[in-house]
Amino acid sequence: MIIRDHAFRPSRPSFRSRRAKSPAPRQQARTEATCRRLLAAAERIFARKGFEAARLEDIAALAGYTRGAFYANFESKEDIFFALLEQWVAERLADLDALFEEHKDPAKLRRALRDHYADISKNRDLVLLSVEFKLFAVRHPKEHARLLARHESLRSGGGSFLDRVAKSFGRTIPIQSAAAAAAIGAISSALVLDHLLDHTGIAEQDIQYLLGIVFDGILGATTAK
Repeated sequence: MIIRDHAFRPSRPSFRSRRAKSPAPRQQARTEATCRRLLAAAERIFARKGFEAARLEDIAALAGYTRGAFYANFESKEDIFFALLEQWVAERLADLDALFEEHKDPAKLRRALRDHYADISKNRDLVLLSVEFKLFAVRHPKEHARLLARHESLRSGGGSFLDRVAKSFGRTIPIQSAAAAAAIGAISSALVLDHLLDHTGIAEQDIQYLLGIVFDGILGATTAK
């Protein structure tokens, strides 16, 4: 996540010398609180209006700040979107660490990880925003390279997770782990979108069951070390 204090903005060179100093604890706490409120507001605005239709002014206003306060902490709408994704990934990795600590038996760990991964599909807003953002990147070639670089860093995190899971079972994934993570994410998004379009055609429990099969398939079709 990118966090900046307003005093550090390039348009105010008289404050540049402060970059080397650590912010005071109280100031840092205020900055972090501002970021949290902006992120929470962005999540609501993105979910309500979609990525492209969302305006920075709406995000700032919902959080109780000005547009200037937004730019003191984030560079752009894309920036805060990735901050939301990074926050979500960090929370999921923390959950996974807890599962690894809780389940020492490989069979129980596998079941717990499988259930956890299937439960990710319940995050409706995340799926919708991820799809919208990918469409935005595809439709705006000038922004594509910059946005793809940050997206790949998040995808590599998912790949690292799958490598870690496979290693815990004494196996290796037969394809690139990032590709495996991308495939699972794509399948998850497609299933959730179909469910949102017509929940009678594919129920939520069906999605979880199918994602569990995909998860098992990637780990089951591995080569033992």
